[in-house]
Amino acid sequence: VQLAEFGGGLVQADDSLRLSCVATGDIFSINNMGWYRQVPGKQRELVANMHTDGGSTYYVDSVKGRSTISLSTNDGKRTVTLQLNSLKPEDTAVYYCKAVTFRHLTGTRDVWGQGTLVTVSS
Repeated sequence: VQLAEFGGGLVQADDSLRLSCVATGDIFSINNMGWYRQVPGKQRELVANMHTDGGSTYYVDSVKGRSTISLSTNDGKRTVTLQLNSLKPEDTAVYYCKAVTFRHLTGTRDVWGQGTLVTVSS
């Protein structure tokens, strides 16, 4: 599985932003996709994720009520999209996409994107 991230950039507080991550390759080995974020000096934090089987979701408390994660599969690609609204300066971070894959022969693996910077100015 390979991941390519899109979105990010410089936005103003209270603006909205959409981050997309496109997975290619063995996409049907993916059982979970989501977004993490990291600021310098802090651990990487799970922002939101979604299971491919059943569609259950998780949101960190700080984004609940102002974000939506969605998953789609088309043309051999699987895309996870994170819509972030009412952005705050504390949302500033490098955002990373992660896919969790499973195959009986190889077990569970985490696949990470390269990261995309989101900067929210006040």
